[in-house]
Amino acid sequence: MLRVALRKRRGDFALDIAFSAPTPGVTAVFGRSGCGKSTMISLIAGLLPPDSGRLVVGDDVWYDSERRVSVDARHRRMGVVFQDARLFPHLTVRANLEYGLRRLPREAERPMKFDDVVSLLGLETLIARRTHELSGGERQRVALGRALLAQPRLLLLDEPLASLDLARREDVLPYLEKLRDAFTLPIVYVSHQFDEVLRLATRVVLLDAGRVVAEGDIATMSRDSHLRAIVGPDSVGAVVAGVVKSIDATGFALVRIGDATLSVELEGAVAGQRIQIQVLARDVIVATEAPHRLSVRNIVPARVVSVRRDVGRSVLVELDAGRTATLLARITTRAADELALTPDKQVWALIKAVSLRGHAFNVPER
Repeated sequence: MLRVALRKRRGDFALDIAFSAPTPGVTAVFGRSGCGKSTMISLIAGLLPPDSGRLVVGDDVWYDSERRVSVDARHRRMGVVFQDARLFPHLTVRANLEYGLRRLPREAERPMKFDDVVSLLGLETLIARRTHELSGGERQRVALGRALLAQPRLLLLDEPLASLDLARREDVLPYLEKLRDAFTLPIVYVSHQFDEVLRLATRVVLLDAGRVVAEGDIATMSRDSHLRAIVGPDSVGAVVAGVVKSIDATGFALVRIGDATLSVELEGAVAGQRIQIQVLARDVIVATEAPHRLSVRNIVPARVVSVRRDVGRSVLVELDAGRTATLLARITTRAADELALTPDKQVWALIKAVSLRGHAFNVPER
């Protein structure tokens, strides 16, 4: 486990955070700009001294104010990647990568091999170039490689895509997904972009004004009221886990979620693959009778769990699709009244296949 309980005051801002996360896995720390995410990273990395608290990685105590334990940043075996790559401009890509190896004690184990990291991050054609010749996305991949070759116990990624435009972010995200799936390495990923969190995270910690306001698995946190306040009404929805059962003749993946099967556009999917699907509340239609002969591909039997007031003249309807799969639908207050939606009512959730976004985790179903 990673256990964090740290406090730090900087001027008028006070950070007081406490959370834990299983390792390995990707724990995303999510929140608005200025909520304390980068300060938290600096505290965990040992780049900034806490005022008090405790930090434990596995069986190792890296900081404990009561016992006066504080392991120096150089000895924490931690990889850190910031918004800017912070590469050595006078060195080649190869020399920047090898710097990570040189930081290790001679007797240290080196499970992450140079050639494997280069191949994973697609750096083969860049190896002899200088860093000023690289694009922003290429520089971030080199920074990731350097951090991995330092053989870290923990990898900290502090908004590593924030300085990139949308196209470059889309170029780098698949490499981060491969990194997550290739190594049993605990990762803390800081972001204020929920689409990045959706693609990468297994667990989410929500930070607001220097405090942890909620934490849990991504499916649970996607429906949390604190998250809704951060991402805004248009991005509210549920994240559901599923397993690809097959690929149909049109190229859509047929994915089992709960007691239903969804048709999802998912490039490169294979049977047995575990995926996470984001279903936005605005894209879910609720019917109280079984629909027939519609263009909508996904018709999911469900049970109403709750109906809660939302923004404007709308409500959020929480729907149980079976086997812990939960959906959200945003409909008007008038529609909810006319449909007489109450807890335990049998309904059908209608979802267009083209509106679904799925992201693969390369872990087979157990």
